[in-house]
Amino acid sequence: MAGFARAIWALAERLRLLSKLAKQQDLRSDSSSPANPSRSGGQDRLEFMVHRWLIRACLSGSSWGFKKSLRQHPEEPEDHALGRSRGGFGSKFHLVTDGRGLPLAVEVTAGQRHESTQVQTVLDGIAVPQPVGRPRKRPKRLTGDKAYSFPSVREWLRAHGIEAIIPIRSNQKKENRPFDKQSYRRRCVIEQCVGWLKECRRVATRFEKLAVSFLAMFKLAMIQRYLKIAFSDTA
Repeated sequence: MAGFARAIWALAERLRLLSKLAKQQDLRSDSSSPANPSRSGGQDRLEFMVHRWLIRACLSGSSWGFKKSLRQHPEEPEDHALGRSRGGFGSKFHLVTDGRGLPLAVEVTAGQRHESTQVQTVLDGIAVPQPVGRPRKRPKRLTGDKAYSFPSVREWLRAHGIEAIIPIRSNQKKENRPFDKQSYRRRCVIEQCVGWLKECRRVATRFEKLAVSFLAMFKLAMIQRYLKIAFSDTA
């Protein structure tokens, strides 16, 4: 009985200290947590392939741990691909697929980075093996939504011999040549690919502190997709 009483007394003492700490730190439930369905919103951004997720900002970029990570991973961006956009604080990934929806390259940036700034970066990551010669890195045509309708994007695509199938925004001057609506309708494969990626938990929700680790999860999901297509007749 004496031992049992001492155990109860020790437990009560720890609970008292925990209660005191909670009052000092003002611990309470966070209504902006991803577990709260009322705050998990923010519509999908599907461009040529772009999708954005909101994640909880629980890490400080100025902490010693982040500085240590930057020293260990020189390719890690200083903002860790975390930023505040209209939808909230989070990350955005930029994805490019082929005409059948097979993911080819992906890039992760902060939430406020505009889609048009990553066109060249994500296209440079493409390397499709060919039976003979070097890998193919440039497509014949590129389909994107109005978020990519910028003169700089169109000029870069034209300089590299890529046909741009991008609709004109309402505040831009219309072009004389007709718009290929039939080819633009095939952009649905992008949304289907993003929908498949959302089934991967480590991609749909960012658990990784570092952007390089989060990008690695995307590449693992892409490898899984390749293997499913290679070894399945119904993929």
